[in-house]
Amino acid sequence: MDFPEGEASAAPIEYEPVSVKDVLVEMKDTAELLIDLSYSAVLHRNEELAMEVLRLERRMDYLEMRANMSLLMSARNPSDAEQLAPVLNIVSATDQISDAAGDIAKIVLEEIGLPDAMRAALPEAVETLLRGVAAESSPYADRTLKEIDLESETGVRVIALRRGDDWLLNPGPKTAIHAGDVALLRGPDSAVGDVYETLTGDAYEPTVDESDSIADLERAVDTIVHMKNLSELAVDLAYSSVLFDDAEIAEEVSNLEVEVDGLQSRFEAWVLQAAADAEDPVALRGLIHLGTSTEAISDAALDISEGVRRNIDVHPVVRLAVQESDEIISRIEVAPGSALAGTAVRGGLPDADATMSVIAIRRPGEGWLLVADADTELRGGDIVIAKGTRTAAKEFVKLAHA
Repeated sequence: MDFPEGEASAAPIEYEPVSVKDVLVEMKDTAELLIDLSYSAVLHRNEELAMEVLRLERRMDYLEMRANMSLLMSARNPSDAEQLAPVLNIVSATDQISDAAGDIAKIVLEEIGLPDAMRAALPEAVETLLRGVAAESSPYADRTLKEIDLESETGVRVIALRRGDDWLLNPGPKTAIHAGDVALLRGPDSAVGDVYETLTGDAYEPTVDESDSIADLERAVDTIVHMKNLSELAVDLAYSSVLFDDAEIAEEVSNLEVEVDGLQSRFEAWVLQAAADAEDPVALRGLIHLGTSTEAISDAALDISEGVRRNIDVHPVVRLAVQESDEIISRIEVAPGSALAGTAVRGGLPDADATMSVIAIRRPGEGWLLVADADTELRGGDIVIAKGTRTAAKEFVKLAHA
């Protein structure tokens, strides 16, 4: 799908029988990758990553059309239409996420403007995402990810591969890397550069950022990173609320959307204050665009969960997407004095008998805490968002109320 910058794809799309479930799963995976890629393109000033975002955005447009065709063919009576309406809403909202990601990528491609210190102000824990083309002479060429054992050896993950026009969004151990494949690598700064060089045969040249002493700008950058993380969480929870028909998780999507709205208001104020002290205020335009697009992503997450919040039955085609999955996302409220109250959580793993991974905590009076960013201790009254097997989730709930 190589195309000149700014040129829209006009290839005709004809109806053919496809699995709606498969299309929805691919749209979800594509949306999540788009968010990741678009922010990485901005934070690393990487035009090649930004172009991959636009390719994926066009892929999403195609998927949206295919999904709509199949869903319209499925409606045979008013009852079908009632159940399919929320699914159409999911398709539309997912495309909105894609559009927002495309707008973020254009900050780089259209040189809208970003402060020089933006990358330097990011937390050190943020991993680097790189795009590399596998060379014929690469030791990785024509080997599976299991054979390469990349993540165990280096901590670097291949999060997606593009082979011509085809995307492999969830490469597994049996996935092979071939010469010419475009690989998206994510990992720590200390290792990802070496992996890039081994894959491509080219030297890795990291971005060097200038320092910046504008305090309001630093606060604005910290806020946009937090907004991005909360919006990603909202998208994850929105899909989970639909797939598992969970009204409580859908309500947390609404809470996250309110939080992101509040952060955006403060973010805009800090950017405007920073502009007063900046040598080139125009260079801050990209931050405003970034804030607007990030807020649009959280709005789309709210739209995805709307059917669940309105208590409309989940359509069977959506249930099919999780019938074979035993891993779920759960919302648990920690009762004061329970076995979980006072439990330490380090690296997302609670010091408890139930093997659940804590993603986030909503703490009354304090807002959201993303556990990946900091270790903490569970308190009575905490609303905990955790991921794990159905069995582990049941045990976790028992501990929260015991």
